[in-house]
Formats: sequence, C-alpha cells, structure tokens
Amino acid sequence: MQSGDGIVIFLILLVLGTWLFLYTRGRMKATLEKDMRPLPQPEDVPEDEATLLLERQGFTVLRGKQRIPLEIAVNDDIQLQSRLFIDYFVERDGQMYTVKLAKDRKPLEMTGSSVRDQLLVYQLLYPRTAGVIYLDTALGKAAVLTFALELDQEA
Repeated sequence: MQSGDGIVIFLILLVLGTWLFLYTRGRMKATLEKDMRPLPQPEDVPEDEATLLLERQGFTVLRGKQRIPLEIAVNDDIQLQSRLFIDYFVERDGQMYTVKLAKDRKPLEMTGSSVRDQLLVYQLLYPRTAGVIYLDTALGKAAVLTFALELDQEA
C-alpha cells in the first residue's frame, strides 16, 4: 500500500457507512409512518359556539367534524359496522389536538377510567396529535387532556 491508500479506504468506508445509516433510518421511518393515519387538511369551519370558545382559549380551528368508519369482525363470521366522530381539529403553539364536545346524554366523569374509556381512542387514532380537548360549551370550559403510556411497568 502506498502512503495515501489508508486515507482513501477510510473515506470510502465513511461514505458507505453514512449512506447505510441514512438508508436504514429512512426505511424505518417510512415503515413506522406507513400505517399511521394522516392528519386531516385544514378547511373552512363555520363559526358556532364551540369554535368561538376554542378561539377564546387560544386555539385555531383547522377542521370540523371528521367521520371515521369502523368495520368490526367477530369470530371471522359476523361483520359489524360503526363509526367514530371527531368534532374538531385545532392547533395551538404548533401542536394539533382533536376536540370532542360534551354531550348531555353521555357526560364525562373526570376519573381515569372514564377519560380512558371515552377519549383515549382519539389519541390512539391520531398519535401525532398533542392530546384531546374535551369541550363543554354549556360551562364554557375546555379541558386539555394528554395521555402518557407507562409501558415498562408490569400489570
């Protein structure tokens, strides 16, 4: 080997290593984002009591009601259909939130199990959102709920 051969081999290995790292990182990111539901695009939303309350709280309303159809298979022979509704998508400080309006016929108790049962599904449906806002227009209150999963603890 001549005097500069070691440097050339090192540079070639450095370029190959960098390319391999970037390629692997890109493939992993694409695999993770492939199954993730995309966030909806903003659209005009008519003003109502809920949007005015959200705007007073500092949120920008991006989109109105979103319908998400569900198909459920029971033992591979019974097919059920249902749907989820997200009332609004809003943004504040660069973070997006899903909004669920309070309903008289289905009130939310502020307990861990009730919040989990009624609102966690919206965070899991759009994991890139910062949380879920529970909006009670009758009381004029917005509760910002964030969920943190502690996966390292045993049941």
